[in-house]
Amino acid sequence: MSFRKVFDCFNWNDISQSIYSKTEKDVVGALNNSGNATLEDFLALISPAAEKYLEQMAQLSHKITERRFGKVIQMYIPMYLSNECQNICTYCGFSYENKLERITLSEDQILQEVRVIKNLGYDHILLVSGEANKTVGVEYFEKVIRLIRPLFSNIMLEVQPLNTDQYIRLIEAGVNTVLVYQETYHEQNYKTYHPKGKKSNFNYRIETPDRLGKADVHRIGLGVLLGLEDWRVDSFFTALHLHYLEKKYWKTKYSISFPRLRPASGCQQPNHPVSDKQLVQLICAYRIFNENVELSLSTRESPKFRDHIMKLGITSMSAGSKTDPGGYSTNLHALEQFEIADERSPKEVASMIEAQGYEPVWKDWDRAF
Repeated sequence: MSFRKVFDCFNWNDISQSIYSKTEKDVVGALNNSGNATLEDFLALISPAAEKYLEQMAQLSHKITERRFGKVIQMYIPMYLSNECQNICTYCGFSYENKLERITLSEDQILQEVRVIKNLGYDHILLVSGEANKTVGVEYFEKVIRLIRPLFSNIMLEVQPLNTDQYIRLIEAGVNTVLVYQETYHEQNYKTYHPKGKKSNFNYRIETPDRLGKADVHRIGLGVLLGLEDWRVDSFFTALHLHYLEKKYWKTKYSISFPRLRPASGCQQPNHPVSDKQLVQLICAYRIFNENVELSLSTRESPKFRDHIMKLGITSMSAGSKTDPGGYSTNLHALEQFEIADERSPKEVASMIEAQGYEPVWKDWDRAF
């Protein structure tokens, strides 16, 4: 059985009605059920009824996170390999219909980027590209991974969905983690945001984590693009997906990211804006629901927000990010995928983390273990 069969047992409108009908009694019950929280509890924690309990949720989320993960924040940085893409996505600067210079980094350019990244202190890197199988396909990714593998303890990947055998090939090359965001679980509207390209195949994308689980990847990252659809309903389906995966592929670790829709060239505005308060509620809800899942926050968020949310459930942060190929070392001036909000250097973010009594960790794990 794949997640698609589980997904088909739930209806978007029914879940929405369930969320918005939750009462304060349901929220209190969910808070008291910490450690054994169910999907029904998660619905209560992301409901409007839970807004009055945000302080209690934050305190509980902080307590759980510190007990499980300690006072550490894992540091990572994205390196964009290419902005070539065959998809039309209404929210992305790399969208095929955007008229921009397409760039794919050569080995020499990649090594230039890596030198800068290593000098920043990173030992944990995320490789990102647009979705263009012919130019940035499995062969290209494998070459890049083998090229930089001796320089990093942890290599993560955020590229187009692949088949199981292709994932096995990249895992053998040195990939530790693969991030694959569904963008939205609203199947009817999914096609509206992805009118052209392989990404328009909702079924193929939603079953990608199953293919990753079969490939025995170390960690899978999930998430939706907050702002496309109702964040409460989309987040329930993300939690449902996580719940399914943890049971079926129990040897694999999992992470959740919280990308809010950011400005990008030629792209749409959020249909369902998510406020800072609502994002805090969502992060705390995930932590209370699942004590083991890693929660990641990128430079899409403002310095003020990241400073304040750090202790409330987050376990990893990016810093000093560039969202264009060659952005760290060259003057290619490629178009960014989206605008970042936190432009502080990695050193500045690390200093902020230390000032709050936490330790920034630049290395995830060692292959020797």
